[in-house]
Amino acid sequence: MTDLLPGARRHEGLRNFPPPETWDDHVEYDAKAHPRKVPHHYMLIPTTCFNCESACGLLAYVDKDDLSVKKVEGNPAHPGSRGRNCAKGPATINQIHDPERILYPLRRTGARGSGQWEQVSWDAALDDIAGRIRASITAGRHEEVMYHVGRPGEDGFVERVLQAWGVDGHNSHTNVCSSGARFGQTLWGGYDRPSPDHANAKVLLLLSSHLETGHYFNPHAQRIMEAKQSGAKLIVLDPRLSNTAGHADVWVAPWPGSEAAILLSVASYLLRTRRIDESYLRRWFNWETYLDNRHPDAPRSFEAFLDRLEADYAGYTFAFAAAEAKVPEAQIAQLAELVSRCDGRLAAHIWRSAAAGNYGGWQVARALWFVLGLTGSIGTEGGTSPNGWNKFIPHGPDVGAHDHWNELAWPAEYPLTCNEMSILLPHFLNEGRGRVEVYFSRVFNPIWTYPDGFTWLQALSDPDKVGLHVALTPTWSETAEFADYVLPMGHSTERHDTHSYETHAAKWLGFRQPVRRVAMEKQGRPFTDTRDVNPGEVWEENEFWFELSWRIDPDGSLGIRKHFESPYQPGEKITVDEYYRWVFENRVPGLPEKAAKEGLTPLAYMRRYGVVEVDSDIYRADERPLTAAELDGAVPDENGVLRKPTTDDSIPPLIGEAGAVGVQHADGTVTAGWLSPSRKLEVYSPTMRDWGWEEYATPGYIPSHVAHTELDLDAGDLVLVPTFRLPTLIHTRSNNTKYLSEISNTHPLWLNAADAARHGVATGDLVRLNTSIGYLVARVWATEAIRPGVCALSHHMGRWRLHEHTGSRWVSGLVDITHPDGEDTWLLRYRKGVGAFASDDPDSSRIWWDDPGVHQNLAFGVQADPWSGMHCWLQKVRMEKAHAGDRYGDVYVDTRRSREVYQEWLTKTRATLGPGGQRRPEFLMRPVKPRRRAFRASGSGD
Repeated sequence: MTDLLPGARRHEGLRNFPPPETWDDHVEYDAKAHPRKVPHHYMLIPTTCFNCESACGLLAYVDKDDLSVKKVEGNPAHPGSRGRNCAKGPATINQIHDPERILYPLRRTGARGSGQWEQVSWDAALDDIAGRIRASITAGRHEEVMYHVGRPGEDGFVERVLQAWGVDGHNSHTNVCSSGARFGQTLWGGYDRPSPDHANAKVLLLLSSHLETGHYFNPHAQRIMEAKQSGAKLIVLDPRLSNTAGHADVWVAPWPGSEAAILLSVASYLLRTRRIDESYLRRWFNWETYLDNRHPDAPRSFEAFLDRLEADYAGYTFAFAAAEAKVPEAQIAQLAELVSRCDGRLAAHIWRSAAAGNYGGWQVARALWFVLGLTGSIGTEGGTSPNGWNKFIPHGPDVGAHDHWNELAWPAEYPLTCNEMSILLPHFLNEGRGRVEVYFSRVFNPIWTYPDGFTWLQALSDPDKVGLHVALTPTWSETAEFADYVLPMGHSTERHDTHSYETHAAKWLGFRQPVRRVAMEKQGRPFTDTRDVNPGEVWEENEFWFELSWRIDPDGSLGIRKHFESPYQPGEKITVDEYYRWVFENRVPGLPEKAAKEGLTPLAYMRRYGVVEVDSDIYRADERPLTAAELDGAVPDENGVLRKPTTDDSIPPLIGEAGAVGVQHADGTVTAGWLSPSRKLEVYSPTMRDWGWEEYATPGYIPSHVAHTELDLDAGDLVLVPTFRLPTLIHTRSNNTKYLSEISNTHPLWLNAADAARHGVATGDLVRLNTSIGYLVARVWATEAIRPGVCALSHHMGRWRLHEHTGSRWVSGLVDITHPDGEDTWLLRYRKGVGAFASDDPDSSRIWWDDPGVHQNLAFGVQADPWSGMHCWLQKVRMEKAHAGDRYGDVYVDTRRSREVYQEWLTKTRATLGPGGQRRPEFLMRPVKPRRRAFRASGSGD
């Protein structure tokens, strides 16, 4: 592994990282003892960061004397992060030593939200939870068990648990995060995320503030800057002058929602100048299907396809795009010219941004992949691949499938939603569509994270709607306040997980592990499970799920227990070591051989290095020849898709259709292709046609709900952009990282100086922003760093607590929640901001900041995109000076109005069944997929 350690040396002298051969006994001198040389001996044990989805590698410095964790730094063996971490990684030390963290299982004693808790044993909590789940399953109420997760930080473990239970209970936060971009990309080829080869690009095109706040911002930021140093041109589309835009060669600040028009004007330019990769389009676009559906009278030739395609997009001129975006036409022409000269090396990314903000925002991602395809930049060196080529998920032992369909997560109105319709759950419960008997919120905070949080608060307060709420979390949150059990789970140095992300043109598998447990094992110290090695009674989730599953089915009669028995000791409960031993021995190609070369077992190898590179230099995986096993029994259909026989009992893969393995091309060659129904890139989507949206079957432009023509700017109307991050804060997981809080501790409303002058406000003034369901009070920052007509407020502040000691005082303010105008009206008002407090950490008495921020999401009604299911975050607001009596951070909401907004947006949907009565296209991603028969609505026939 030393070849992965830049700057490592076996001799004394300067080096970037300690070489692996010293990790079991690394010596550093106590800086506080200077000038005396006082050595400390450490074990350096790898794990991975849990504070965003990059999963960058970490090395924990574990003191060999007392096994305390002194610091965490980057792991140089990690192919994604390469030992370079952002501030959130080292801040893990703040989290594990946080004096306010939850250390013991707690059970509610008063009403939900009353702040009354008692410590309870794990046994008591497990027996209660298991009993309720067992009762639901035996009564046939499988859909009343729900696991709701934000960023999982692991791949596939809990999905396997739910599959073993036979419940369709997985729910996620994805339709407040990325469903729009996922859907637009999935329609092309099945895969739902991009994987740009930034480092080797000639042109980089980002629709995000990617360097400082992007989804995989550290590994990507490294490679973006490497590309710039090699001469690559960076183009950024963002209405704010983010740090990323500040590095751009071309920064376009479009009117929000116009991004698809810009991208389609680039596509139109590429087509009319024929600066396209014709051989790639001929082989991989489903151009015959395009002609058959849009131009059935045209000659069925590729040349006719190009002519018709050019004509179909001729209206997307630079002038049209400039008018929609309200930017100079020359700027769009400059962008298009740069893209046209990319030579198949266009690295592009969209994840949230415009796709998450706008009605029809998924067309932005669809248009972006159109440009990538036209330039021949898909899957090339320096181009953009789908995430699945660069992500690796090793699954545990198979557990079969179920036949359930949970309409609380997958409602009929949204058959195409890329992920569960989680934002609508409280509205569905209010409508009587179902109830939830056991609800797990796992390191997740819907009352704060989601729009319309007061409706969530109402639902979670009602035991008739949610019977038992179990919050699995290391820290207090607004949602945990309304739980029945709060169960303490470990941070990144206190738990096991595997995970892999698309950081570059390779595949790697990271291994998060409890570092004190590993250290104790190295020293031969006894322990039973991670509760013996973590602070208090903090447990890791995997062991929790093993134990809970065993108690749900203690005698094996439900068929659940067998899935949690040891593969090495039949009849015995599986241990976490046995689970990962089996995964690493059976599911990770090349790992057993790499381990054997070092005289290690696969598990020991992963414990030592914390990561393994599975493959590198991955390009054009669509051209991969099929293996003999894949070809065995596969027959091409009339469209050339190679299929194996399937039945109603077949289980579709996570993405793709059951039985489909590849595609036969016109020249007779057979390759793996894509995961779309045609196994090609679908410039025309039969899926959109078959589910009632033929008009959107091709890349297009859907004007946003915040289209500028519908705003009265002189009256104070603005577009509020709430979908950007402060660089160091991220949701529930890192709200207790004191140094990050010290870096990012103000919450300004970005307002263009011209807008501020027009409305007579200045930096520091309070303003009221009126939304569709209420208002919020924020503080102005007048700046030239945002385009006129648009304001912005980060969605990573505004933390609050109802009770003094059930919240993170590093970032949250103490609030009152009242009903000023009746029980359906709500006012959140700060009683006290952030301030110093006494604790075991002396730094808590040194807090100098006081701004908890504004919880803006409370004042947003749910605006679910009718196609992707994405919450359309951008808000039409009317700004006015703060009223007499308004205070900073006030949020007022009328939940009667929020119900009306929900219903208004619901009318935009089309509850359509697909061919054969299908509820949902089989190829779309769906966690915990059931057997194929469950995809057909009851009574729909064949």
